[in-house]
Amino acid sequence: MIGGVYQPRSRGAAMADAMADARRALGRLMRILAMRGAGALLLAGTAAVLLALVSYSSADTSLDNATGREVSNWLGPVGATAADLLLQAFGFAALAFLVPLVVWGTRALMGQSLRHGMARAFAWPLGTIFLAAGLGILPRPESLPAGAGGMIGIAVSALSVKAGLSYHQDWIGWTVPVVLFAAGLTLALLAADLRAKPLLRAATSVPVFLYWLGSLLKMPERRSYEDDSDIEPDIEDEHDYGLDIAPEPLTADARQSRVKREELRKAAAVPKRARQPALALESSEYQLPALGLLAEPRHINDGTALSDESLEENARMLEAVLSDFGVKGRIVAVRPGPVVTLYEFEPAAGVKSSRVISLADDVARSMSAVAARVAVIPGRNVLGIELPNQTRETVYLRELLASGEYEKARAPLILALGKTIGGEPVMADLAKMPHLLIAGTTGSGKSVALNTMILSLLYRMPPEQCRMIMIDPKMLELSTYDGIPHLLAAVVTDPRKAVVALKWAVREMEERYRKMSKLGVRGVEAFNERVRKAKEKGEVLKRTVQTGFDRETGKPIYEDETLDLEPMPYIVVVVDEMADLMMISGKEIEGAVQRLAQMARAAGIHLIAATQRPSVDVITGTIKANFPTRISFQVTSKIDSRTILGEQGAEQLLGQGDMLYMMAGGRIRRVHGPFVSDREVEDVVKFLKTQGTPEYL
Repeated sequence: MIGGVYQPRSRGAAMADAMADARRALGRLMRILAMRGAGALLLAGTAAVLLALVSYSSADTSLDNATGREVSNWLGPVGATAADLLLQAFGFAALAFLVPLVVWGTRALMGQSLRHGMARAFAWPLGTIFLAAGLGILPRPESLPAGAGGMIGIAVSALSVKAGLSYHQDWIGWTVPVVLFAAGLTLALLAADLRAKPLLRAATSVPVFLYWLGSLLKMPERRSYEDDSDIEPDIEDEHDYGLDIAPEPLTADARQSRVKREELRKAAAVPKRARQPALALESSEYQLPALGLLAEPRHINDGTALSDESLEENARMLEAVLSDFGVKGRIVAVRPGPVVTLYEFEPAAGVKSSRVISLADDVARSMSAVAARVAVIPGRNVLGIELPNQTRETVYLRELLASGEYEKARAPLILALGKTIGGEPVMADLAKMPHLLIAGTTGSGKSVALNTMILSLLYRMPPEQCRMIMIDPKMLELSTYDGIPHLLAAVVTDPRKAVVALKWAVREMEERYRKMSKLGVRGVEAFNERVRKAKEKGEVLKRTVQTGFDRETGKPIYEDETLDLEPMPYIVVVVDEMADLMMISGKEIEGAVQRLAQMARAAGIHLIAATQRPSVDVITGTIKANFPTRISFQVTSKIDSRTILGEQGAEQLLGQGDMLYMMAGGRIRRVHGPFVSDREVEDVVKFLKTQGTPEYL
């Protein structure tokens, strides 16, 4: 750019850049070929040593055994000598000596670098020596003249026994080798870059399979409720399921691993036993449902979880894919989650975000993924590229209701929405939303999400604090809740009666505003607090009103009016299908919904509306403007995504509870909704019916 005029680069400079890129690519190719060649040689050498050890015979010719007989070792005299040296020195620990070599050679052959190479190279021989020292206490086999631990094991065993006799402590003779064996095993795993947990899972997979097979043969009967009156919720002490979140990972050091796992405490990730939240209730008769009515989380470790090396390989592949489409940049962090993995891509200078976002379908195709979503991460100079995992983890409602976030939340109308990409629980306060609009196609998880939201309220609020109106034109989803004590009316299935129910909610809102104005408060929380304190102190609420004028003096006459007020419960109106209502009486429904959405927050009336057809004739501009908080599940097109969220992205979701949650400020988060089965809903409803009958209007 000279004098404000763009000057194109010369052809020579472009050729020089192309040659430099070609040299760098050739250098990378040569390094990869050299690494893979070294890995192949290392594996071949290790296999040769293993064959020599397997075919070892103490009668073969070696450095300390000269015989005239023919050598039986598969690798001849060289193999016999090498096997004799290793087994004489380390015994059976010589086999552990080969394990790191196999791992290193395999990774080099796959083009993967070895992290902390110097430390692992130091731990390799040291771990072998410690293992040999620990094996020295085993009985000496006939095939190994030097014993199970070789000469090293014999020396350490003799020293240990001598020390025990000197101090008259027999336990020293076996304790020292055991400690050395444990240390050697740890160092050997460290040298091989193997983790103990996968090995333990593999070791325990056979007994787990046998136990599962035995349970199938026994055919246990399903749980039944023979006497509903005997159901008692198991309310236990509260427990803190906190979160330990890893610090922000961004770093310019390319040698540091880009995989950033946000680790949760073990109790939060897989609670041993979900505990009932401890909530104070005004009524001593009503009992909250127990968490035992919900299914326990089943976290299956099938070995399909991606390792750090696989995530690093995917990050390199994603960089190459974007580079093929002319987008320069680098992956600075990888955040694996229960359903998708987030790759944070920092584009090079001059790359537009819209260009990367438009490549979502091409990225998914190139990465062999079902779908890919690309979005800007607010406040960061990176783009988030979300790719689905090979095996998705199911999020259960029980683990969310047992989490510390749900229990410690002070807001009464808490909704358990699900988990973030990193696995953190997501809770939302319906009172602050103050209304929620949900959209999604059939099978996207919309109805299950409605059930989880309703159960989140039922597990927290007794009927005297929260009442509900349920409108279900489809006559399928919400009819299960008919008869619970929280309902103000039977589940409405007739669209014409739905108009009456919504108009009643409008009249109730206006009546509540009149009551609050008499007390001079601005919200239902302040109103209930004022009434509650007056009852505790035995006070009578009064207000001074003007009743007329004095005929003689003309002055106004004031009298005290006694206010007989009761606490007002929250009212949650749940509409399962807005499209059916709008099709029959669109203007009346739109007017009632608009009035409630604009004014009902302070009156404690909140609306949750869902639709499977997010078109402009269902989600009109008036409704959309009054629902700042929205949730979109998987939709069929970008147009539907823009209708519900104002931007594309919902068409790239995976279904089955995968959602985009737009908060009131316009920020969008990806959340994986929890799963709750119809059987669980029926069990909770059956329990609630034992607690009382509904008082319909």
